[in-house]
Amino acid sequence: MPPCPVKGGKAEEPAPPRPPARPRRPHPRCRRRSLHGPVPPPVWERLFLKTALRPRARLPAGPREAAPGAGGAGGRRRPRRGGSGGAEAARGRGSRVLKMAGSSAPWIGSAYLFLQSTCKTIALPSLYESSQKKPSIFKALKLALADSTGSLNGVDMLKVHCSHPHLIIQLKFCKQENCRRFLQSYREGALQESLQNHLQLSLAMSTVPLEMELKAGSEHLDNMLKDEDRCLECIYKEKPDRLRDEEITELEECLKSLVLHQNFSNNMTAKDCMSPNSLRLPYPSQGSSLSPEVTFVFQEQQFANRMLTSDDHQKFAKLVSKKWKQVGRSLQKNCRALRDPVIDNLALEYDREGLYEQAYQLLLRFIQSEGKKATIARLIAALEENGLTSLAEELLGLHSNEDSF
Repeated sequence: MPPCPVKGGKAEEPAPPRPPARPRRPHPRCRRRSLHGPVPPPVWERLFLKTALRPRARLPAGPREAAPGAGGAGGRRRPRRGGSGGAEAARGRGSRVLKMAGSSAPWIGSAYLFLQSTCKTIALPSLYESSQKKPSIFKALKLALADSTGSLNGVDMLKVHCSHPHLIIQLKFCKQENCRRFLQSYREGALQESLQNHLQLSLAMSTVPLEMELKAGSEHLDNMLKDEDRCLECIYKEKPDRLRDEEITELEECLKSLVLHQNFSNNMTAKDCMSPNSLRLPYPSQGSSLSPEVTFVFQEQQFANRMLTSDDHQKFAKLVSKKWKQVGRSLQKNCRALRDPVIDNLALEYDREGLYEQAYQLLLRFIQSEGKKATIARLIAALEENGLTSLAEELLGLHSNEDSF
């Protein structure tokens, strides 16, 4: 086809071909190969490699190379995994455990002793829940544990749990030697025999057969009694999770005072230097089942000790009148909640309400702070100290008894 004519009668010439596109230079950080060869690394990377690959000066031979256990002439070798290296690591862990046990920190461990009577007619939890039998069972437990370690303070009882049909005692060990003696006595059956004998005497029964089980956390120590070190390690791992229960403290104080009273009465009987009327003891006789903490003496009569009731609270607030401050200062000797200036603040705060409210708030502070220790014996002693014997007789019900006759 002939070229199209244009102006001037000449044909249009084709455009010259374009030169080939120049290949794009990759980014300096890119490691791909290009037409120009490998891309050199950036400046910062070259400086870093130059510094890292620079040979270091060799340190002079010193105590590090001459230290015992260093591998070769240069430095230490890492222990190989498996084989003899694993045994060495296990021995290292064992040595660390021994160092921990023998360090300056006290050796403290915890365990649980489960007791159950094999006789169907004897339920230890029910007997312990009884207020009359509880001191006897606690005394038997305390003496049996003392026999197992050779000391009254060898094992500490933190709490006694009643979980039918088991009686569970949480034990605390403060020395490894005491714990080892306890384990030996438990393994040989001496602890079980001693506890059976003490329960038989305390409860006045012919026989008290028992089954015992010892646990430390989730570990049953009865299955590993032959391995004494493993038992000690399990007990050491289980730290006590609580302090001693208030009930245990009260029972121990009751037991100590009872022992002191028995020793005192035995000495008086042996000496026989006083007449019966010359010395009147404020405690029951040796054959009585009541402990000194359960009874008290007022006007040469023995009364049962108990916690303060709401009736006692109202009678005190109604009849104490203006001497409520004096009674409060007598109670503050053994009660921190009534220390100065608490009593004066109560007088100012409840001045408009009158004497009844002031005395009521005083005794309320005493009951809330002391809890189970807020007993009628302490209040009677404070009343007797301030000459309020008529109020003490009213609280003990002596007036009502006289009126009935």
